[in-house]
Amino acid sequence: MGASGWDYITRFDGDVEVALAALQGRVFQEKYGDDARFQSMEDLYEDEEFMGTEGTHTILDIDRFVATDDPPTRSGIADYGTLRPLPMSRVRHHFGTDRPSVEQYEELVAAAHEALSHEEHEQSLLGECQMRWTGYYVALYSDDRPTHLGIFGSSGD
Repeated sequence: MGASGWDYITRFDGDVEVALAALQGRVFQEKYGDDARFQSMEDLYEDEEFMGTEGTHTILDIDRFVATDDPPTRSGIADYGTLRPLPMSRVRHHFGTDRPSVEQYEELVAAAHEALSHEEHEQSLLGECQMRWTGYYVALYSDDRPTHLGIFGSSGD
């Protein structure tokens, strides 16, 4: 099936795990709400063959948040399925500030999707996610306080 990149903006009230769970609940309802195959996220995750070989190609392929901003490694089996903060140095690099807005995130994501070459995409915000089955998040600000998370990553083989 190939790799799929994904990106989202979700509300943030100070707890990344709560924001991730809420986003995953919404995505599950959108993707599988009327699907007889999976009645719940637990049913989805119990289908180890599906999740281990195909996956959903969405944020549902992420099963845990990790607090480290160290990059994931392909040899680190524990790094697969993780969401982590984008290092602050990379936030400043892409946004020019350590308090990016929702609008700035949307602009950078749109630019990454419009990149004409592989090299341009690799240098974009979305290009930060070099390892499949992982993702990053960026806190997004409004009126000088974090109100949303920009979440992006990729799944698939």
